[in-house]
Amino acid sequence: MDIKINNQRRNVAVIPAVQEQVAGISQRKEAILLIDKNKRLDKKLVENLVKKSNRILAAISSHQFPFDFFPDTINIEEGRITVITRSFFLSSEVHSVDIKDISNVFINMAPFFAQLVIVSKTFSRNEIRIKYLRKKEAIFARRIIEGLRIFAGKQIDTSSYTKEELVAKLEELSTTDIVT
Repeated sequence: MDIKINNQRRNVAVIPAVQEQVAGISQRKEAILLIDKNKRLDKKLVENLVKKSNRILAAISSHQFPFDFFPDTINIEEGRITVITRSFFLSSEVHSVDIKDISNVFINMAPFFAQLVIVSKTFSRNEIRIKYLRKKEAIFARRIIEGLRIFAGKQIDTSSYTKEELVAKLEELSTTDIVT
């Protein structure tokens, strides 16, 4: 830009401050919108995690003949398995294993009962055993756990399913001819 000062002509470069301010404002607006979008996504993610962590898909207790005063319990949730081992009144031992940390699930069959063995990648004692389960309950638990392992491996979000739909899909997914 050319200007005259005291009848002398000078060439001066002028930075358009207004354009910079407008660009700065639009960048700030974009940043605020991005932060707001991330907050909404985080909130939705937390809601889904809470929904998944509070849904027990199956709860199975042991049945020792003739009476079991201290039954062991296995709770199968969408994200983890919780095994509660009771040994005396008001005493228990609780193990929780994330679905993604389960490497294998076995069923040991006997004439009257079955034993479910969950092998974990993270425990120092590598496996958890739940004895004296009914055979059908042990097979059901194994199918649900195997289905959840497949879903976790494929990173499928299960929070949009109802409990009944999810259990049906998991059973259908892990049904094999080997386990009867």
